[in-house]
Amino acid sequence: MPDGSGVSFRIHDFSRDVVVIGGCGRVGLPLGLAFADRGLRVTLFDINPAVVACVNEGRLPFDEPGAGEVMRRVANRTLDATTDPSCVAEAEHVVIVVGTPVDEHLNPEPHVVPSAVAAVADHLRDGQLLVLRSTLYPGVTALVERLVADLGKDVDVAFCPERIAEGKAMTELFELPQLVAARSDRAMERSAKLFHTLTAEVVPLSPEEAELAKLFTNTWRYIRFAIANQLYMIANDFGLDFERIRGAMAYDYPRAADLPGAGFAAGPCLLKDTMQLAAFNNNNFTLGHAAMMVNEGLPLYVVHRLEQRYDLPTMTVGILGMSFKADSDDARDSLAYKLKRILRFKAAGVLTTDPHVKTDPELLPLDDVLARADLLVVGAPHGAYAGLRPRQPVVDIWDLYGNGVAV
Repeated sequence: MPDGSGVSFRIHDFSRDVVVIGGCGRVGLPLGLAFADRGLRVTLFDINPAVVACVNEGRLPFDEPGAGEVMRRVANRTLDATTDPSCVAEAEHVVIVVGTPVDEHLNPEPHVVPSAVAAVADHLRDGQLLVLRSTLYPGVTALVERLVADLGKDVDVAFCPERIAEGKAMTELFELPQLVAARSDRAMERSAKLFHTLTAEVVPLSPEEAELAKLFTNTWRYIRFAIANQLYMIANDFGLDFERIRGAMAYDYPRAADLPGAGFAAGPCLLKDTMQLAAFNNNNFTLGHAAMMVNEGLPLYVVHRLEQRYDLPTMTVGILGMSFKADSDDARDSLAYKLKRILRFKAAGVLTTDPHVKTDPELLPLDDVLARADLLVVGAPHGAYAGLRPRQPVVDIWDLYGNGVAV
């Protein structure tokens, strides 16, 4: 039957509006909460029974501002979670938030997403819309389309990448335009209709354009951070205050306003997606590889400068903050841990603390680190550290304390 858009749909007996595969993670859960808060009936499928139980108890398995309030409204009403893959057969829209990882050599593993589709293939039904949501290596959408066609099922496929920043999911899911990509008019219309539930504007693309748009987005951010970090190192090596220079550049001068501050550029996406883009272009991506050298080299730079200034082998160093960004509990791929590994080799001892990270048994209370460390390094610029007045020197590449030359 028509829905007013000129595209015909058949009526099916789906009992749920949306199933999110991988739904209890940092991408899937905010999306599921957002859909459920708009009145859709949502089930989160996840293979981790602990996080499924957590969601069904109405609790968040990780920190995300604004998500707890929504969880209290929708848990066990329009939202539930399960480890049973048969739930896939119950939903009109099946959203897969499994992304494309890279291996230990930074090579993409493009078959992870098709494998996730294959794992639930027996539960796919005619009339469903299958939405790929996380970062894809270019060509994976087409690979999934072929896989679905080989199943002989009438399932539409779309790629609608998420572009939210961790910590802003519950606002950006509703405020940001949604990129929508599909091969057929029907799949395009259906995916646009689904995401119009959340946001007023969608941007249509081909699947290949959308795959590159997602990679370009994260790569652009990674390169911008590398530029800032390289400029920071240049200023710092000459004994000059990068933040004063950056502030002067940007003062009433909009063409320099987008230069970010210095800091560890890390997390589960930026480096990974830059390396995926490099692989897609036959490793011919000089700028991307240079950005990796700058950003991944910043912890080494910090320690090298410390060696020039302090007698590290006789000192205990405390690292304040181990997550990959400020005021987050997510420590995945955090460069604070790379800093920790280097300092363990160079210094007499290393102590770490973080008020947000819950998964590291080696973390100590802040007071212990402040009492025992001879030198402090800000690993993540959490707001909890902003008011500290430590007795020992503080190395602060983030300019949390506005103390000029940081190393």
